[in-house]
Amino acid sequence: MSDSFVFQLLNKKYKKLFDLIKKCPENKREVVPEGFKNSIHWQIGHILYSTENHVIRLSDQNKVLPENYQTFFGYGTKPLDWKEVVPKWDKLIEQLKEQLVYIHDTCSDKLDTPVKENFIKANTIGELLIYNISHVSEHIGVIISMIKVLNDFKSPN
Repeated sequence: MSDSFVFQLLNKKYKKLFDLIKKCPENKREVVPEGFKNSIHWQIGHILYSTENHVIRLSDQNKVLPENYQTFFGYGTKPLDWKEVVPKWDKLIEQLKEQLVYIHDTCSDKLDTPVKENFIKANTIGELLIYNISHVSEHIGVIISMIKVLNDFKSPN
């Protein structure tokens, strides 16, 4: 598996994600549009949390995020269930950028390194990254849909 291909694809997806983040109006970040379970804030946090879970944890790298991120952004969670103060939007964006650098630093030249048995059924770090790129792409699609719905939404005066 080619490092350059995988990291080029990873960078391309994160560039798209960061471009979308810039398009999200501040007053719409916490809104859960009709037909959706979560907000764009949750989507960003979920990408951050799941990337740590899918890539960093499963490749035996050092976890970086606080444990409570799972209660906010793990599978099956939603903003309606948040009981504590959630990490701020800007903090999540900063952590996403740091996470991308961390993945480059810790996974470069290691894509063929075997990983322990996991729920993804990946055999190597490279396969974990490919799975994660696919997962991030799915959430990018959801964010695109959410931004479209939110931008068409007219809030009552």
